[in-house]
Amino acid sequence: MDVIERIIERAKGKGAHLVLPEGTDERIPAAYSRILERGIAKRVSLVGAEDDVLETARRAGVEVEPRDIVDPEKAEGIGVYATGIYERRRHKGMTPEEAVKLAKDRTVFGMAMVGAGDADACVSGCATASGHVIRAALWTIGLAPGVKAISSSFLMVHPDVRWGVDGVMIFSDCAVIPDPDAPVLADIAIAAARTARSVLNIEPLVAMLSFSTKGSAGGRGVDLVREAVEIVKRKEPGLTVDGELQLDAALVPEVAQKKAPDSPVAGRANVLIFPDLDSGNIGYKLTQRLAGATAIGPILQGAARPISDLSRGASIEDIVKTSAITVSQIP
Repeated sequence: MDVIERIIERAKGKGAHLVLPEGTDERIPAAYSRILERGIAKRVSLVGAEDDVLETARRAGVEVEPRDIVDPEKAEGIGVYATGIYERRRHKGMTPEEAVKLAKDRTVFGMAMVGAGDADACVSGCATASGHVIRAALWTIGLAPGVKAISSSFLMVHPDVRWGVDGVMIFSDCAVIPDPDAPVLADIAIAAARTARSVLNIEPLVAMLSFSTKGSAGGRGVDLVREAVEIVKRKEPGLTVDGELQLDAALVPEVAQKKAPDSPVAGRANVLIFPDLDSGNIGYKLTQRLAGATAIGPILQGAARPISDLSRGASIEDIVKTSAITVSQIP
């Protein structure tokens, strides 16, 4: 069983109510049908005007149950959702009227369903900018306790099973936060460890990466990673984390024995934390293109409830897989 099939099996046990806000994109009704057929969610809600969603489904060649369509313009819960948004945003000058208008936005509405407990998880982005997906989550769901920012992880599935756990690793952050300071970098590491546990059901061994290993070099960037490691250890004393580590020290046992022989992580890391978005984005694409790894993501992390962002070029199967990953994170 490959990693995605294992994740789907975990998702099946959640009995989840999933929201797909972009109901008028033809890929979404098609994904809705597959998600229900495969048991990834017990219920799937599509957001949009009923006639528009049904017409989109007809063009996609699938049937959608009218009871699974939620129209923000007619929804009974819109007042509750708008009030929640207003309470989170009034310090920024938002008015109640503006909150009502915002709540009717399809992605904001879908996220609000999750924030209010009317659904368990939300996946959006195939027809919506990533920035808006993240803002919608912040306006309606908020951050997990103690976390300062939403970040991302990629599942990297390598054909060589020696790496990570049977070839599977977490790379973070490769898609969201350009230049984290030490507290945010620490939060990225903690969130990525939670992703490893919830999605992959593995015990995370977290390597905080640098061009230095245990004092072999210095500089502002190295100091930032060292500070982040100390913050992680204070906030999550039970988490196995170490740094600063060079990539080869983090992954290769022979190198780890020479460079960091006393490290609890070196030579066997399965969660790699990059110091900034430049290195993370380059790192995952190098691994994908030159090493033949499959990159699955980005998976958003750090929100109080499970959410995900899709590429606007996402295929129907991409949406199904992302939905399974998102649902698998439900406690």
